[in-house]
Amino acid sequence: MLAAGASAADARAASTRDRAADGADPAVAAVTSRVVPVPASVGPGDGAFRIESGTAVELDADSPAGARDVADYAAGLLRPATGYVLPVVTVPAPRGLAGRGGTDRLAPAADAPAGIVLALGDPDAGLGDEGYQLRTSATSVLISARTPAGLFHGVQTLRQLLPAEVESRSAVAGTAWTVPSTTIRDVPRYAYRGAMLDVARHFFTVAQVERFIDELALYKINTLHLHLTDDQGWRIAVDSWPRLAAYGGSTQVGGGPGGYYTQDDYREIVRYAAAHFLDVVPEIDGPGHTNAALASYPALTCDGAAPPLYTGTAVGFSSLCVAGQSTYGFLDDVIREVAALSPGPYLHIGGDEAQSTSASDYVSYVDRAQQIVAAHGKTVIGWHQIVGAHPAPGTIVQYWGTAGDEQDVATAAQNGTRVIMSPANRAYLDMKYTASTTLGKAWAGYVEVKPSYDWDPATFVSGVPAAAVYGVEAPLWTETLSTSADLDYMAFPRLPGIAELGWSPADTHDWDAYRVRLAAQAPRWAALGIGYYRSPQVDWPAG
Repeated sequence: MLAAGASAADARAASTRDRAADGADPAVAAVTSRVVPVPASVGPGDGAFRIESGTAVELDADSPAGARDVADYAAGLLRPATGYVLPVVTVPAPRGLAGRGGTDRLAPAADAPAGIVLALGDPDAGLGDEGYQLRTSATSVLISARTPAGLFHGVQTLRQLLPAEVESRSAVAGTAWTVPSTTIRDVPRYAYRGAMLDVARHFFTVAQVERFIDELALYKINTLHLHLTDDQGWRIAVDSWPRLAAYGGSTQVGGGPGGYYTQDDYREIVRYAAAHFLDVVPEIDGPGHTNAALASYPALTCDGAAPPLYTGTAVGFSSLCVAGQSTYGFLDDVIREVAALSPGPYLHIGGDEAQSTSASDYVSYVDRAQQIVAAHGKTVIGWHQIVGAHPAPGTIVQYWGTAGDEQDVATAAQNGTRVIMSPANRAYLDMKYTASTTLGKAWAGYVEVKPSYDWDPATFVSGVPAAAVYGVEAPLWTETLSTSADLDYMAFPRLPGIAELGWSPADTHDWDAYRVRLAAQAPRWAALGIGYYRSPQVDWPAG
């Protein structure tokens, strides 16, 4: 599903790459050799812009609160390393843009202020909800968009155009904070660009989740899928079923203390994600992957006997009692409470690896779960096995296979079901890079950096119409991961590649060009304290 205006952007991007390739346009090369995801269209600007002690972040006085929040975020991002005050100031509106009467060309107005200018009201309708334009001159860098989300994505590009030292949280002396001369028009390829964090196998604190959100935002990812429940732990407090978290959340893989999010904790994660323009998708997995719930409430089992808490890594052995009187009251209560805490449009019902549920019971459960989610105002996402039931209108399936020949997924997509692409042998961030990788698993194969990047979501599953592909997601399962350093090592450098597949036009996809831009990210990761796998497929800078 191409974003509005993407076809024109594709054509401009192709021209951009041709100019950069022959070395004729160093202004273009300065962007296309360092920014991930690569922008849709890049051209020369009206001069390089240097952030100095007198620079301000400016926006129109009538800008909504969301734009002011982005301005505050941008200033807060840049202040520590530059050591500059970078005040956020408002100016009389309208100022930032010329041609508000309908031109789609970004240009500074005659009275445009100097500094870093954030301007809502870009007249280019093709920018949609997340696109932006960025243009430099000797006196300003102007970012315009139609929404605060677009401004935020533009700030991430500005961030990557600056030296990597800008990520330092203390002043860096002797650095020229120069933005190269450039004009950028950028729109996302897909509406859904996600990453999943499994907090059920190993529990991660609010602070650790927020650190992960920071990393996602840098690469314009707009969705955080939280795998909140599984055999090893239940991680979200449910007032109407308190033992789910208090008892079911008391352990994790390997027998550690586990943990769970209070509802206030979860609200904080949702708030922080929203401030970075990410929706949170909560996952309540069923009918399998439910041992923590069954151990907490034996009424959810068919024999009334609670199994012991589980700390291993096997799958497929647990199931809710689909015919039980308690199951759907339980499910309705949980979904009602979790949906009320989650302002985003989606709720994930799981649905994978239900080997201990009969085929007929599985269909009954998935069909009923979809009804309950809809009754609480959310759109269902489920692992692609739910196409074996009856996907309701609007339901989205998340493909996690490896073969790309699943006819049932293709048939569902042809009948109108949208698909999020997460092929395990390309997008699963917990797969080992090589046989010598000490973390992760290898059931889907070894996934080095190139194969993780070098595929097309629009064509991976045969028979799925390109228009049915809603986006991409990079899941990070945590059976073997227990620290933020573990998460970083498995996510980087693969996460930025999945982000680029979700954002950049299809015709920009080029491994040889991408690996150059990926290598340029390494100093930024070092400044951010992100440890990463130094794949031999990439020519990393020394150090």
